[in-house]
Amino acid sequence: MAVAVASWGLGKYLCDHTCVLKASDRVSSGSFIRGPLGFATKRFFILHKTRWLSSITTITPLASSATALEDASPSDSDTIPTPVVIIDQDSDPSATVVEITFGDRLGALLDTMNALKNLGLNVVKANVFLDSSGKHNKFAITKSDTGRKVEDPELLEAIRLTIINNMMEYHPESSAQLAMGAAFGVMPPKQQVDVDIATHVSVYDDGPDQSLLYVETVDRPGLLVDLVKNITDISVSVKSGEFDTEGLLAKAKFHVSYRDKAISKPLQQVLANSLRYFLRRPTTEEASF
Repeated sequence: MAVAVASWGLGKYLCDHTCVLKASDRVSSGSFIRGPLGFATKRFFILHKTRWLSSITTITPLASSATALEDASPSDSDTIPTPVVIIDQDSDPSATVVEITFGDRLGALLDTMNALKNLGLNVVKANVFLDSSGKHNKFAITKSDTGRKVEDPELLEAIRLTIINNMMEYHPESSAQLAMGAAFGVMPPKQQVDVDIATHVSVYDDGPDQSLLYVETVDRPGLLVDLVKNITDISVSVKSGEFDTEGLLAKAKFHVSYRDKAISKPLQQVLANSLRYFLRRPTTEEASF
């Protein structure tokens, strides 16, 4: 579909422009019937249950050489860890929080923070904590023009792709673990995931005023925007959500509603079927019908 072509074009654009997006270079994946915040009726919030830990170490960005900003010593293990990028709109009421993990291989990520500033964003807080899965880097981000958290899904997708591009630039081995590596990485993934098998869509009741939509599928450029567009195209509102990139897969949870009420069973089925069809055949051209 034309949407997928636009998403692929974004990936190529990022590769051709040294993996840095500007504020004007938003992800475009088709037209929206827009409300004031880019969606049909509702604000967009990314929901994530991770809590800030009391043992967090605060990092103050200092001037340093470009090569020292992103790099950390690789683990002695030959196993390449799974890269994880989380977009979190729940932990901080006044800022968008992103969390980046790649085993223990990531440094302070000051170049990533600078790249985010090129998108018209301010990094107001940067923290690091360690657990058994590795080193977790967290940034609290606001829009530089308003001082508020990011609500535009196109800008959220631009943030995601900018982080992934910087990770692949400074840690080329990560591209072999990311679906984006096939689009603009130096080392494409060795494994190919069958999108038909990997795609799962479920809708559940979640109280009288909303339903919970869960989506898991093969990751690709522009996916966050495509999901929101397809949801709102059938007059369903996105109230909040979570979007995680985990290696070759993307996992999303959205709280959705129809006219400020939970979605009825027939509409739940329509929504699930629509997303399954779109995600399993993202490159089908309209002219082929």
